[in-house]
Amino acid sequence: QVHLVESGGGLVQPGGSLRLSCAASGSIFSINAMAWYRQVPGKQRDLVAVINSGGVTNYADSVKGRFTISRDNAKNTVYLQMNSLKPEDTAVYYCNAEGTSTFFSKFRSWGQGTQVTVSS
Repeated sequence: QVHLVESGGGLVQPGGSLRLSCAASGSIFSINAMAWYRQVPGKQRDLVAVINSGGVTNYADSVKGRFTISRDNAKNTVYLQMNSLKPEDTAVYYCNAEGTSTFFSKFRSWGQGTQVTVSS
């Protein structure tokens, strides 16, 4: 099994910044893509940003220029630096990782989610 643990959410004023972290552990042989999604009540879970093992990134249009995804492959950890936060960024943020386990089977795992609230 592969477990993801997120941290770094909280309450921030509009225009502020937060940094989310997500550490993967367990039976990991390799991790291909790591990503951040977000979800508000009653809506689907949407992709925010993704980074592959080579460091290539992709972002949702709504966060381009404000959010930065990065990863530390040695620590199996992905980060999301969020700047210039807006009230519409309020959501539960979920970490996702896809890769190969030590049993050489594919995995796709989710974190438990961390709440981000942008409000004055």
